[in-house]
Amino acid sequence: MTWSIIARDASGALGIAIASRFFAVGALCPHIRSGVGAVATQALVNPMYGPQVLDALEEGLTPQQAIERVTAADEGRDLRQVHVVDAQGRTAQYTGKTCVEWCGHTQGDGFSVAGNMLAGAAVIADTAQAFRENDALPFAERLIAALAAGEGAGGDKRGKQAAAVLIYTTESYCALDLRVDDHEEPMQELRRLYDKSLERFQPFTACLPSLARPAGITDRAVIEAEVERFHARRSGAIQ
Repeated sequence: MTWSIIARDASGALGIAIASRFFAVGALCPHIRSGVGAVATQALVNPMYGPQVLDALEEGLTPQQAIERVTAADEGRDLRQVHVVDAQGRTAQYTGKTCVEWCGHTQGDGFSVAGNMLAGAAVIADTAQAFRENDALPFAERLIAALAAGEGAGGDKRGKQAAAVLIYTTESYCALDLRVDDHEEPMQELRRLYDKSLERFQPFTACLPSLARPAGITDRAVIEAEVERFHARRSGAIQ
């Protein structure tokens, strides 16, 4: 019922972009732990796969070993789909043998794409190709562009409803968490929310407490200056 792309970018950030003709796909399917990995659990979703796989990665298992562990313990595994990228960029995928066609997965350097109940194999292929071709974009925009390409190839064969983007960088809290739970054009709404996040949310979160700066920035004037610098950098990059 869903397709997604999960990836590790050159900075070490981990991200997931996901879409489905299913309400609030971002609530149950994407899971990330900073410095550990990213997991998307799909098809007849098992939300416990997310923390279980991440725990296994933290124990030192490879993505493939982590998937083998969680699926072996699940009697419903034939109805599940799950894929993983770890903090080193290693990937693994599993598509249960009774997932609804079209279903399948692919992988590339530091990323994985998987989906089920799709219009066809082109959804996965075009998502992956767009991610490869847009490596100059900021990470979130690259993920959104990839997902949009998959939708252009037909996406979920039942139609559109929900989409989400989740990104973690160096902190235990997420850097970006955007969800469109129910919308006629979820990809357009996801892009609108992303653009809105650029106004103040993204530059402000860079001022929050972090591992490198435990107190964060507390001087409001300095925060405003950081916001201005953020937009100046983006303006220069766009030009």
